[in-house]
Order: sequence, then structure tokens, then C-alpha cells
Amino acid sequence: MSATILVVEDEPAIQSLIEVNLRRAGHVVRLASDAETARRQVQEELPDLVLLDWMLPGMSGVDFARLLRSETRTRLLPIIMLTARTEERDKIEGLDLGADDYVTKPFSPRELMARIKAVLRRHAPQATEDVVELGGLRLDPATHRITADGVELNLGPTEFRLLHFLMTHPERVHGRSQLLDQVWGDHVFVEERTVDVHIRRLRAALEASGRDVLIQTVRGSGYRISEA
Repeated sequence: MSATILVVEDEPAIQSLIEVNLRRAGHVVRLASDAETARRQVQEELPDLVLLDWMLPGMSGVDFARLLRSETRTRLLPIIMLTARTEERDKIEGLDLGADDYVTKPFSPRELMARIKAVLRRHAPQATEDVVELGGLRLDPATHRITADGVELNLGPTEFRLLHFLMTHPERVHGRSQLLDQVWGDHVFVEERTVDVHIRRLRAALEASGRDVLIQTVRGSGYRISEA
């Protein structure tokens, strides 16, 4: 599945190179040439990952990363720093401020794509195309198919995304607001009870296979998926 990636880079040639490779990999790309523009974009819609150049006009990439880490909404937002700085102390500074990875220029597109995939796998596995299996269910994001013991099930697009998120975060309890942010997007404003409606639809779609019991309600907290 595609991820939404915000590229904050002021060098047009590098920005274009990154954009082409990200789109080729199936990702949704947002572009910004400075931190202030990037900040506005993050406020409008939270991306899955930020590629952030160290040296930017105005606010530096380092200061912008610190800002993202200081705010609750963006505290866990994955960040990969891009920089021409190669000294060890610079790398340590970048990682200390909360960056998830550090890529030095010049870099190969293949290496950058591999780093992005690794960070997404750790922080947003629902944004990758990795097949997920749990409790007899097999979900393939690339083909948009889900099977139970080899029998294909029919799910609506929202139920598919909801199940994908739950399966990539097993045993964890997720509140309605968290599910809205992760499945619908934090820029979409709908009632929290919408989650309950789609949970019921998801259970109904899984009922024939007997896998509806995997979706558990945790009273006063939200929902989780569990084999127990």
C-alpha cells in the first residue's frame, strides 16, 4: 500500500529525483522547499513519513525536527534526515534530536527507498505491501485480497483498511479517535461512532469464516485484534 511522504528539500534537482522514485514506488508525495511550508502541510494532513533536509532556508531541518518532536500530534512522526554532513557528530546530533534514520548525500535512490521501507515497516506497517497473517486470516495489500483458510472474503475498502491496521498492530487496544486518525486520516472529520459502524461491518464480513471473534471490544477503551 502507498504511504504519504512529505519531502522537505530546497534543491530542485534532488527534490525531483526523490519525487520520481517515490511515485514510481507507489507512494503519495507532498513537496515543500522550506520548513514553514512543510509545517503548514503537516497541520493540514499528517503524512506517514517526512524526508527532511538538514540545511533549509529559514528554519533549519534540525530545528524543524525538534519542533515536530515537541508537539504531541507529531511526536511519533517518522523522520529521515537528508544531509551532506558526513561527520559522526552530525549523525549523532540528527539521531539524538529524534530522527529515525540519517541518509548522507549523495545517495542512491535504491538505498533511500530501502531506508524508507525499513522505517515504514517499523512505524507504519499498514503503509507497506507486506502480507500479514493472523489467526487464519491472510491479508495481501498488493492484491487487496483477504482470505480465511484459503477462502477469499469480500470486504469494503474501509473495512479492508481497518482490518489491515488492526492486523499490523495485534494485541494493542486502539481508541476510536486513534482508529479514525490511522484509518481515515487525521484530516478527515467524522463522528467517532463511525468506527463502531465499520467494526460491525467488518465482523459481519468475517462471521461466515468464524474469524469475527478475533475483533474484540475493550470496554471503555476501544478495539483490538487478538488470537487469544
